[in-house]
Amino acid sequence: MTDPFVIRQMTRSEVDTLVDWAAREGWNPGLHDAEVFWATDPDAYIAAELDGELIGGGAITAYGDEFGFMGFFIVRPEFRGRGFGNRLWHVRRERLLARLGPGASIGMDGVFAMQDYYARGGFVFSHRDIRFRAEVPAGSAAVPRPPETLVPLDQLPFADVLAYDRSCFPAPRARFLRGWIDLPDARALGCLRDGRLAGYGVVRRCREGCKIGPLFADDAAAAEALHAALSVFAAGGPVFLDVPENNPDALALAQRHGMVEVFGCARMYRGPFPNIAHRHVFGVTTFELG
Repeated sequence: MTDPFVIRQMTRSEVDTLVDWAAREGWNPGLHDAEVFWATDPDAYIAAELDGELIGGGAITAYGDEFGFMGFFIVRPEFRGRGFGNRLWHVRRERLLARLGPGASIGMDGVFAMQDYYARGGFVFSHRDIRFRAEVPAGSAAVPRPPETLVPLDQLPFADVLAYDRSCFPAPRARFLRGWIDLPDARALGCLRDGRLAGYGVVRRCREGCKIGPLFADDAAAAEALHAALSVFAAGGPVFLDVPENNPDALALAQRHGMVEVFGCARMYRGPFPNIAHRHVFGVTTFELG
């Protein structure tokens, strides 16, 4: 007999459906995330189908052959607890491994309740990524203090931005970064010191309020300048920041601004832990693509 459960590549329109499901789960996706996610790696999106009906999906994004990220893992609530998610997750893991080179790492941000499950699948806990929220009063403004100078990121040489990003992310991601910097309903800023890039950040409008991500900076002062300027984009509503718990300065920034913890994930890796500048990561880019 033919198995009514099928795992296959997703179509572009189904990624929009996955984003809608993510919104219902409370993940608060960006208004234009799907366009950039798809353009980054169209082969990353895997669908689970039962009797011809889409019931689940997830992403297995490959950044070259040296780093992969498993995210966006959703099964519709009415189909949970029946083994479909387990089959989908394992097929995704094996397909991603096949897309990467020997010894490559795979990262993921998994909800805490699933941490033991992911550990049985070969993933090791690194740290928590905590989502913080704060209300930004209407009419807010920010003026950077010298020596920090903030400029639109698209005015800077892309090679400089890519090099800085690479110090904070486990692999080059030029295709993703070009789309992320140019997102509609968003703002991307770089922080300059003596003409040198000392950090950058992006804020984008989401289903609810705005999210800052990534927020990468040399130190707390550069991160503070970027965070203040990016938060102005969310004036009159909430702003969210996904903070890695292994950076004490990032946690201190959230606390200084009275941000409240509202969600969190366990950052886990299969394979070697990435060698990146963790103290420069004040806000992760996305829970879906890393």
